[in-house]
Amino acid sequence: MAGTLYLIPVPLGPPTAPEESLPASVLSTVRPLAHFIVEQPKSARAFLKAIATDVPLQELQLAELNEHTPPEALERLLLPLRAGHDVGLLAEAGCPAVADPGANLVALAQREDIRVVPLIGPSSLLLALMASGLNGQRFAFHGYLPAKESERTRALRDLESESRKRRQTQIWIETPYRNRQLFTTALEVCDPGTRLTLATDLTLSGESVVTRTIREWKEQAPPAIERRPTVFLLLA
Repeated sequence: MAGTLYLIPVPLGPPTAPEESLPASVLSTVRPLAHFIVEQPKSARAFLKAIATDVPLQELQLAELNEHTPPEALERLLLPLRAGHDVGLLAEAGCPAVADPGANLVALAQREDIRVVPLIGPSSLLLALMASGLNGQRFAFHGYLPAKESERTRALRDLESESRKRRQTQIWIETPYRNRQLFTTALEVCDPGTRLTLATDLTLSGESVVTRTIREWKEQAPPAIERRPTVFLLLA
């Protein structure tokens, strides 16, 4: 019988106190595992050390899965599951398989009828939506917007048009060092009455979730979002 693939959320900040964002039931499920699939071994070991795994850290089996992993390597990652071992899939932060390369592995596990169990933990996207005051009945997540300015401008205009047509909250993320450029572009291209939410450092000590119209954002000092993990939400 194949093992179970556990989808393990990871705290959104340094894993110094994982019990603050992960339920005890999740920690008790993860601690006995000996096999993990991780995005970055160094940060994964820091998390596993913080939760005090039952298996000694040096004996844990960590296989790597990131954006550079070729599709043909996914079959190899399933070998422990096929051999009957339970395996934990870790994201770098938040929930695995959501804006995360683990989604391809989960798809393969589903095709092979391997049991997949999502565990409870922090999701920056849902936390941001909850606190935004925007439409929580109809929303869409778009991952990263294009880095090139002309393409980013076009993408923002398209998102605003779609939001207006469907009354749909649009959600996206950005590499933290490009937060300022994206925010500036949004102020330039979006309508004054469109609402824009910046959800920064969620679950961390500097957490901030602020919703303003484009007009209001232009009238106040720029927010401190440089190099800070931020989720962007828009409702036209």
